[in-house]
Amino acid sequence: MRIGTQELIIILIVVIIIFGPTQIPKLTKMFGKSVKSFKDGMDEEEAGEAPAEKKAPKAQKAKAAKSADDEGEG
Repeated sequence: MRIGTQELIIILIVVIIIFGPTQIPKLTKMFGKSVKSFKDGMDEEEAGEAPAEKKAPKAQKAKAAKSADDEGEG
């Protein structure tokens, strides 16, 4: 089952009627970000990393930097 040219044109016309021509660039940008985020998540899953594991070192570095700043003030 494939989408033909006529169906695609009808879908585009309906989208323009619903959202208006000024909102289309915002929608495409949001859709692109969503697809990129999805692909990044799939790549992380394939690599065997959990998102929390990847963010943990950044959080630890931030805590270490904050504690070092706190020690310098006192």
